[in-house]
Amino acid sequence: MDVSIYHLRSRDVLTLCVLSLLLMGVLMVQSASMHVHQDAGGTTMDLHKWGWTDPGLKQIFFAAVAMITFLIVGKIDYMGLMRGTNTTWRNPILWCFAIASFMCLAVLIPHVGIEKNGARRWLSLGICQVQPSELAKWAVVLFLAWWLTARPVDLNKFSRFLLTLVPIAAICLLVVIQDFGTAALIGVCAIAMLLIGRVKWWHLLLVIPPALGAAVWFVAHKEYRLRRMTAFMDPYANPKEGYHIIQSLLSFATGGLTGKGLGNGIQKLGYLPEDTTDFIFSVICEELGLFGALLTAALYLGIIYVAWQTIKQKRDSFGRMLAFGVATMVCLQAAINMAVATVSVPTKGLSLPLISAGGSGLVITCAALGLLYSVCRYEHEEESATIQPTMKKPRPPHKRTLPNVVTENVWQEWTVQS
Repeated sequence: MDVSIYHLRSRDVLTLCVLSLLLMGVLMVQSASMHVHQDAGGTTMDLHKWGWTDPGLKQIFFAAVAMITFLIVGKIDYMGLMRGTNTTWRNPILWCFAIASFMCLAVLIPHVGIEKNGARRWLSLGICQVQPSELAKWAVVLFLAWWLTARPVDLNKFSRFLLTLVPIAAICLLVVIQDFGTAALIGVCAIAMLLIGRVKWWHLLLVIPPALGAAVWFVAHKEYRLRRMTAFMDPYANPKEGYHIIQSLLSFATGGLTGKGLGNGIQKLGYLPEDTTDFIFSVICEELGLFGALLTAALYLGIIYVAWQTIKQKRDSFGRMLAFGVATMVCLQAAINMAVATVSVPTKGLSLPLISAGGSGLVITCAALGLLYSVCRYEHEEESATIQPTMKKPRPPHKRTLPNVVTENVWQEWTVQS
């Protein structure tokens, strides 16, 4: 039998997953934008007026920009982030991290950060608004991918390991003040990348308990966060506090296996809060049923599959670590959003990536996925990805400058050399 000339590459699968999620987001945001109003003829249901204020139209525009951004970034060689970084101040990744940190600090300043729903999380950039926490997520991924592969310091020493955590902890502290959910997401993703980067287990075991203690303190310090926790335990004990949870459960119950049909949902008509953002997965389950929920989950699993195949095939550690970090951040956020909608975890203010209504977050996420596309597309040897730190004396030959990330073949090669 002749082998078919058509071969679906990993980056093709990634493109299909991203495009499908964006299209689903356009459809579901447009459907969730329906509202009920009272006029002279009685109560009627329609869509928002067609204009720039219409969430559906805005989603179409930002989805198009996001897809173009994904394709443009995917054409750029990701190794450009690593070249010319022997001089620290010229490192583009550190500059991205510094800009994200500055914006996270600026958003906390009164009259600078824009406050919505009691939280100051947005900065105005003239024609649009940007959420600095979105930049912070990807700045941490880039920083750890570079730090854990270039190894500018010896991470086998606990003091140097703590030096790695200082910038991560600092940016998490800036984010957690106004956005606990995103800060927790950054922390969990950072721990996963540290594990894959082969830091010592006992180092992590020493720092995780204080991190958990700080998280508990931040929850208890804000009264509304504590109320969310108690409402999650028993939403019907206090229906006012558990309103989001109850309405989300009703969406799943009324959707069933096949759903009510696209546009026929009821909970979005003033009952389900944040139906175009945090709880859009509930709208999907009500209108498309279990099939829509499984399709959505399968698309995110497709991103994980692409990242796994890329990790197995890549030769350079930076590409493997970058692919792992991008896929982990996107799919972990999706998993948390779905868990919140299904009342598996307490309510968090995290959107569903590529589907929830948004502007800057949608474009930034697609830019990050574009980096994953770039990792799939370009091939580099391990030596080309190596950045040797400035040292007076060369390292002993038995020490390895780069960690072995995930790939078993590289691990066996390292053990033979040692």
